[in-house]
Amino acid sequence: MERKANNLISEKSPYLLQHAYNPVKWYPWSNEVFIKARRDDKPVFLSIGYSTCHWCHVMERESFEDAEVAELMNEIFYSVKVDREERPDIDKIYMKYCQLLTGSGGWPLTIIMTPDKKPFFAATYIPKYNKYGKMGMLELIPRIKDLWSNKRGEIIKSSGNITRHFLSQEISAAGDELDKSIFDQTFDRLFKLFDNTNGGFGTFPKFPSMQHLYFLLRYWKRTNNEYALRMVEKTIRAMRSGGIWDHIGFGFHRYSTDEKWIIPHFEKMLYDQALISIACIEAFQATRDKIYKEIAGDIFTYILRDMTSTEGGFYSAQDADSEGVEGKFYTWTTAGINKMFPEKESELIIDFFSIGRSSLDSGSVLYNEKSMADIAQKYNIPIKDLNNILTKARKKMFSEREKRIHPFKDDKILTDWNGLMVHAMAMGARTFDNNSYYFAAKAAADFIISNLTEKDGSLLHRYRDSQSAIPANLDDYAFFIMGLLGLYETSFNIKYLETAIRLNAYLMENFWDNKNGGFYFTKEGNDLSNLRQKDIYDGSLPSGNSIAILNLIKLARITADTSLEDKARKALGAFSGIVKKAPEAYTQFISSADFILGPSFEIVLVGDIRLKETKKIFTSLNKTFIPNKIFLLKVSRSKEPGISNIALYTENMHTINNKPTIYICSGYSCKLPTNNIGKALELLNAT
Repeated sequence: MERKANNLISEKSPYLLQHAYNPVKWYPWSNEVFIKARRDDKPVFLSIGYSTCHWCHVMERESFEDAEVAELMNEIFYSVKVDREERPDIDKIYMKYCQLLTGSGGWPLTIIMTPDKKPFFAATYIPKYNKYGKMGMLELIPRIKDLWSNKRGEIIKSSGNITRHFLSQEISAAGDELDKSIFDQTFDRLFKLFDNTNGGFGTFPKFPSMQHLYFLLRYWKRTNNEYALRMVEKTIRAMRSGGIWDHIGFGFHRYSTDEKWIIPHFEKMLYDQALISIACIEAFQATRDKIYKEIAGDIFTYILRDMTSTEGGFYSAQDADSEGVEGKFYTWTTAGINKMFPEKESELIIDFFSIGRSSLDSGSVLYNEKSMADIAQKYNIPIKDLNNILTKARKKMFSEREKRIHPFKDDKILTDWNGLMVHAMAMGARTFDNNSYYFAAKAAADFIISNLTEKDGSLLHRYRDSQSAIPANLDDYAFFIMGLLGLYETSFNIKYLETAIRLNAYLMENFWDNKNGGFYFTKEGNDLSNLRQKDIYDGSLPSGNSIAILNLIKLARITADTSLEDKARKALGAFSGIVKKAPEAYTQFISSADFILGPSFEIVLVGDIRLKETKKIFTSLNKTFIPNKIFLLKVSRSKEPGISNIALYTENMHTINNKPTIYICSGYSCKLPTNNIGKALELLNAT
């Protein structure tokens, strides 16, 4: 029987296209569908998910592909599908509704609402039949029909109450100004949450909470608390040893279902790779331990090999499932390894990767229960030789794995997630002196500038299949500006700094809350303007406000525009009340406060970056953990004003003794310039 396409067939979102041949008569989100629902007096069934979501696939197979369920849905509802990655503005609003109504949330997100977009029912995954303690679709839908037909007044009253409660949840909760005591409070909370045995925070499921690590590194820098650094190192190393790490093809899976990081949820997200690699780069700067350089480098290898488009942008995600089975692509069996390798070698490989010790239906998850040193001692092999054996084995296993059916790849290019990876790659380029990372960051940034920028200077959110669409949100601006600032500090190309300044001005003009401070997630004037929200929670992604505040203080210090610093401090105050109640939920925000509250540094290097002596200073400064700094280059003997057009205070900075010269300012005062990198590091308290 030939399948008939529904109204999603013309969409660009891979997630929506996955549902384009469901018998459910799906519509994309639009004003038209709500007009039709009002005209035909039907409630709206809103389903929000994303292309690599495992339980979204399960609900589709059980219900949305089922003729019996589809017939009921088509009779009772107008059904709307939303890709949460395309429309995070819609997702944030209705996820908050779900959390208010049920006390929890997740994806797939199911909302049933009136035609004026006011919800009266919320859930996540719903099975076809009653199970798992959940009401099934076949029972739920007739109940909704009965309520809509016979108890409409109660529904309208309930949805109105929910909406009023929602709108009263103002995230800006101004309190006393944040001071440096917030850092000790945050550390104490993280200390209590830390899993001293396995690394990470909490029990299970265990997520890679990188914002916690960023804060801990800054806390270590501020206080010299060695346990803060230990928490960072323990977490990164445990993740790298666990099954959450793809030991064969590299990259991190989304999260671990257990507290030991062994059994992952297998999807891979671009933003996780960016955020984890940033933590590894900072850990390398803090410790100079090459293991963190290696992990970051392996993540970048995965991104450049599998997640980079020919046009330069970075793809969004890879699915957890292949052939309808979660993790099948990534798991192995002892029989498969024995078939690939000679007996002694296969025994070592099975032992090193713990094959057979933690198995799923599809095979065993790879993880390191034993260290390299343990394996070397057990098999009486020098570490160097063992490393060579394992490197060759990984390559062979990778080639064999490539023959398998690959998980689905979501190839849309998102401005916000690309901004994070541009920042990570640029940071890796200057820290590790690696041009390939720089060229990748540059190509992605240039792609966004060329393909996702409107004529009025605003950004768009999504690119796929030669189409750019969807007005950008706060995260798009904040994360991309951060990436541009990082790219400037790597290349000193003024173009990226100028673009960052221009985009920040647009953000201030269109997203800033003039009354209370802070940034709204969406620009005023979209179809949900009456439900505009300000988000500050630093979850799987840092909040747009946290990063926008950091950008503000950096741009203030670069340009000497004190009005930007005033805005940054106002935003700190706007959210201080809610942050103080649970600082562990806002660790990126508190890291941004760490920059504002200081100490922080403005570093100007005057010299020719092409010269060996200037490059040496540049490399030394970038290999050192100095988190709260801005770094400018003034080209010596240049007839072009360059950076002095933007940072006027650099106009009279020149080389001394005809050598590259370092100027350092902090706390609104400047030190004497120096040619000596050792002296500069001493002034930065970085030695």
